[in-house]
Amino acid sequence: MEVILKQDIANLGFVNDIVSVKNGYANNYLIPQGLAVQATQTNRKILAENLKQRAFKEDKIKQDAQAIAAKLEGIMLRIGAKASTTGKIFGSVNNIQIAEALKEQNGIEIDRRKIAIDGEAVKEVGTYKAKINLHKEVRVLIDFEVIAE
Repeated sequence: MEVILKQDIANLGFVNDIVSVKNGYANNYLIPQGLAVQATQTNRKILAENLKQRAFKEDKIKQDAQAIAAKLEGIMLRIGAKASTTGKIFGSVNNIQIAEALKEQNGIEIDRRKIAIDGEAVKEVGTYKAKINLHKEVRVLIDFEVIAE
């Protein structure tokens, strides 16, 4: 019997896969547990339409991410921090401060969880790089400079 999986099942398949299983396994476990539905002609059409709509939405999200990435290209952020005379800053610069600087200096609002600072913690005055993951296929590197206030 062919079934359409509703969830990932180990050693069987992933969501929306059409797999062939034994009748007993499908009728006694997969279908009653809500893990799969029978692959009738109607269910196949519904699956095809859902996949088409999901692809359209993902394409729109990716295009939006690429538009933001184009705005972020070549941006140099300046982040002020209290520092000693030797150049060490009190505390460290993190992704929250980078997100706030992006919003203040460029008007671009990005979730702080999408920002990752390359290397170790930023604890000195200088120039650093941060990676922004806008989409699973769209990543941008931006430069930021930590200056003493």
